[in-house]
Amino acid sequence: MNNVAKARLLHSLLREEIPEFLGYLNELTETVLNDQEHIRKEWDNGFLNVEMWFELAERVQAIMAKYPKDLYRSPNVFADQLFDGHLAIFTRHALNLYVKLEKQTDPKFKPAVELLFT
Repeated sequence: MNNVAKARLLHSLLREEIPEFLGYLNELTETVLNDQEHIRKEWDNGFLNVEMWFELAERVQAIMAKYPKDLYRSPNVFADQLFDGHLAIFTRHALNLYVKLEKQTDPKFKPAVELLFT
């Protein structure tokens, strides 16, 4: 399964958790974009340059603004818009942080994310 298929399945199985995750994703994009100077100083990811990270955060914000209701309602929109191509780097990171920080309310969400995305 690719990232889009995994995200579609996650949304389909645990839809009630998606609004909370989207709220966290929005907070994360705002944090990244508002704290660019600090992030630049601390950046040590050899896989991705810091400017690309900021660009991914901006793209996620734009998608969330464009499809606010559809991201929650539709597994296809959620998966196709947030987990396709390079954007999946940012959203997978956010998803893994979300469960690592135990933000989820459904106890099945964390094992589902770990099974699908780690």
